[in-house]
Amino acid sequence: MTVRRSSRHSRTCPGFLAFILLILSVQLVKTSSEHDPYKILGVGRSASQTEIKRAYKNLAKEWHPDKNKDPKAEEMFIKVSKSYEILSNEERRSNFDRYGQMDENQPFGQSQHQGFRGFHNSFYFDESFFQFPRSRDFADSKYLLHHAQFNSDVLPDSHKRPYLIKVTSEWCFACIHIEPVWKETVQELEPLGVGIGIVDLGYERRLANQLGAHRAPSIIGLVNGRVTFFHQAVVREHLRQFIENLLPQRLVEKITDDNYLAYLENWHAENKPSVVLFDQVPVVPLLYKLTAFAFRDYVRFGYVDQGDTHNTRLLRQFNINTYAPTMLLFKEDTEKPVDIIQARGMKRQIMDEFVSNNKFLQVPRLVNQQLFDELCPVKQFHRRRKYCVLLITGEDQAFLPGNKAFLDFASANKKEVLRFAYVYQRQQQPLCLALLHNQAALSPQVVILERRSQAGKVLYRSVSGGWNGSEEDKYRLHEQLELLQKDPTYLSSDTTLPELNNEMAPMFLIQWMNAAYDYILQIYDDLLYSNWREMMPILSLIFSALFILFGTVIIQAFSEPGETKPRKPKPKEQPQAEEDASSRASTSSRPPKKDFVEVTELTDITYTSNLVKLRPGHINVVLVLTNASKTALLRKYAKEVFSFSGTQTLHFSFLNADKHRHWMPSLLRSATDVMQSEGHSDEDEESSDYTGHVLALNGHKKYFCLFRPVFTGDDPNDSSSETSYSDSRRKSRSRSRSSSHSRSRSHSREDGAVPRRGSSRATSIEVHHKLDRLGLWMERLMEGTLPRLRVPAWPALEETTNTSSTES
Repeated sequence: MTVRRSSRHSRTCPGFLAFILLILSVQLVKTSSEHDPYKILGVGRSASQTEIKRAYKNLAKEWHPDKNKDPKAEEMFIKVSKSYEILSNEERRSNFDRYGQMDENQPFGQSQHQGFRGFHNSFYFDESFFQFPRSRDFADSKYLLHHAQFNSDVLPDSHKRPYLIKVTSEWCFACIHIEPVWKETVQELEPLGVGIGIVDLGYERRLANQLGAHRAPSIIGLVNGRVTFFHQAVVREHLRQFIENLLPQRLVEKITDDNYLAYLENWHAENKPSVVLFDQVPVVPLLYKLTAFAFRDYVRFGYVDQGDTHNTRLLRQFNINTYAPTMLLFKEDTEKPVDIIQARGMKRQIMDEFVSNNKFLQVPRLVNQQLFDELCPVKQFHRRRKYCVLLITGEDQAFLPGNKAFLDFASANKKEVLRFAYVYQRQQQPLCLALLHNQAALSPQVVILERRSQAGKVLYRSVSGGWNGSEEDKYRLHEQLELLQKDPTYLSSDTTLPELNNEMAPMFLIQWMNAAYDYILQIYDDLLYSNWREMMPILSLIFSALFILFGTVIIQAFSEPGETKPRKPKPKEQPQAEEDASSRASTSSRPPKKDFVEVTELTDITYTSNLVKLRPGHINVVLVLTNASKTALLRKYAKEVFSFSGTQTLHFSFLNADKHRHWMPSLLRSATDVMQSEGHSDEDEESSDYTGHVLALNGHKKYFCLFRPVFTGDDPNDSSSETSYSDSRRKSRSRSRSSSHSRSRSHSREDGAVPRRGSSRATSIEVHHKLDRLGLWMERLMEGTLPRLRVPAWPALEETTNTSSTES
């Protein structure tokens, strides 16, 4: 019986195998006929290209997924597109006619039916036919990202809104399955403010490597420059929750009857306006979270659930309509909102415009440089002047009445050209010292300033009398603001402001802890989802550090005790090492040459090239000085003109009046109109002290602009005897030597006295006062608003020198 059973198996097994092979053959033939591009397009094998193209257009219109709602329309449209790609290319059409080949990369003579691979629990047929290069939807083309665009636009913008990025490929069958869900998600999230991006893995391999995406399809979230992968099932609800989880947790605060007063009164500590949204949804809407994320640096956000019974008093106090979402915006006044918006269908554009118009308090506190730049921008055009009225005050309770009076004054003087702000002197000491002439203010002070450059240069004027908040102070400030709008030159002082301290910056330890927390989350995510390609560098670094650590411990454990003792350095080598260190320090502390201003002396040799034959359009700015005041004046002169030294058409020189004392009177005599209007005689011209005068000479057009120094000190009409004059001259020399000695030790001040000339119009003028307004004069020179004095010809420097020597 055993023999019979074995023979029976031998008879039935070939029959069963033949039956299986017959089924497979029928299935393959059926599949081959279904995938025939001629049958799909409905054309014969001898059809021309015109007929094939006509058939493709008709079928594409019929089976396009946007027009045909049949569930099989998308699959049929892919087959039609692939068939047209094969038959429209003569080489691929020839391969198919000869070998039945569907892919041009497949070797000739090998049919696509070689995809049969055997069976494992069931038969498997290679579905590579369906991985057609799809014709990309035109709606997706606007979301395509490139490497340069991602780093220049998307990455910085991710700090204002989250991005949802899909990594796809043309030969990705799974990408087709998630396409409907992706389209629905894009249509839902994009109007809310979520950024959308698509990365083609085949064309943007560099960007895909930067994102850490090595397979398609992949979905990535990008917030604050951090990349997070989506690992759940591709469902619209999951993608929406994924975006919501990417946002920071405490963006929006829940407001009730118990905490709304504390929330609104916290504007002083946060230095931000407060926005409150009323809606009947128990959870905070995603639209509101996205708006809060975009404006989190400017505005605080709160949410009130209208259906909660704990919020009835809040709804009644502000008279909220429960039938439509309502937004209230509060500033310094916590009882009355400054702006209200109510709409049944709240849109992102409406919310953005509502918050953008109220980003700052009425009188914000300057807590960082970014806020200062946005609140008081640099002047670009005369019609866009922005004057910043700054109150320098303190944090104590004694300053609160004055601060409240300043807020009331700002609320009553709302003008486009005026911006009001205040600073705490203890928090912003460098800024306050620059505006208060290096003196600490004992009482609050008001300063009106206008920013002139990004480097920090400002024009300003302090309001006399300080600020106590009285009606007299308000009247005085209002009067000076009116004068400023009539005459912009009312701001007479200038200085360079340092960068503001960032009072809101977190401590270094908190920054380090946040960075470490993000890094640990990233490692956990990579380990959980086995992203070993990204983890290999990190694991390699960890194991290398452990190997070095344990290797060092083992070497120290087995080393001899005598080898670990440090050797004492030889005492003879110490002085040489100290000298080398001092020499290196001295060489490294040399200032660069670009910090100097090149100033040339006008002599008999340089006079012609620097003035008479000066190129058209070029101006030579000449400082008149003497031997005694040369050092102090040149220092002050270089400091004032340093910001203009980069101009190619300006040259800087100085003229020694002791060597050429008749040149200035000769020049002024040539300008007859000016001399007659001022009523000077020749004797006065030759006996006048021209130290500190600055001339802007245009050698080609023969005109000059004159800067007269600021004179302070004694009465110029006061005359003295020869003895008193000589005594005062000796005292002046001693003061000059002592002040020059102090200047050598201090680089921030110029303390020098100018010696008097031998004339009856002697004055005790400190040198740094002579050129105080030179910076403003240079700005007017660059603007072309200075009066011009014309001369028929330039006086010769040699003639004035010879005349001086003959008279002596």
